[in-house]
Amino acid sequence: MNFRRPPTGPSVAPPRMPFGQPAPPPVRSIGHRRRYWSVAIFVLLVSGVLIRAYQDLSRPDAWDYWKDQYVSPSLTSTLIARIGLDGAAGGRRALFVKGEIGPAAANWFREKLEEARLASGDVILLSSPGGNLNQATIIGEIIRARGLATAVGTADASGRVKPAYCASACVLVFAGGKPRYGVLGSALGVHRFTTTKPVGDPVAETQRISGAVLGYMTKMGVASSIVEAMSETREIRWLAPKEALAMNLITDPVGRP
Repeated sequence: MNFRRPPTGPSVAPPRMPFGQPAPPPVRSIGHRRRYWSVAIFVLLVSGVLIRAYQDLSRPDAWDYWKDQYVSPSLTSTLIARIGLDGAAGGRRALFVKGEIGPAAANWFREKLEEARLASGDVILLSSPGGNLNQATIIGEIIRARGLATAVGTADASGRVKPAYCASACVLVFAGGKPRYGVLGSALGVHRFTTTKPVGDPVAETQRISGAVLGYMTKMGVASSIVEAMSETREIRWLAPKEALAMNLITDPVGRP
């Protein structure tokens, strides 16, 4: 038999439990329970994120969006302190944007604008073969909302602008500028927009896209004749400078910001 010896007084035997009465259950600490629920909630949150990511990636073109947004954006940008659109150095600040307009281009462009901190009247300098039509219209809307100008070209370290081209959906981005500068030697190319996704009525879908493009261009102050030029061919049609000026696609042929 074990005995306890108290600090003072004689040794006493431990109390005995009444016969037949079960021992009390062990008491779990509150801290242990809190840790358990914290782990459980964390697992649920992680599971929810993983399930959402799986659902997102299981959608058509979802991986293309994630790749363009987080892995390798199709567009690149360079902030230029001063550019001269008339062939000389100096002038306005500019963000040079180059590459294909990907499925997440609008979010990427918005982030780059926040980093560049361009002011109203500064220039978006474009060099692009086109890309996603919906993303291009969103970028154009962003440009217009911020009061930025647009031009087509590339720029060297001194800020001198050299000719480039802007085709297909890039023209919609260019249309968002106010003003829209013409650069000698640069080219604007248009063509008929069609969907690459399977649809029930391709003719109706093409008409819907044409109507959306017409509405957007009209809002940006471009003549409806540009949609007529687009509808003439599936191949790129390069607009002559006089054509672009007559359509009000180019608003400043001199290019002095």
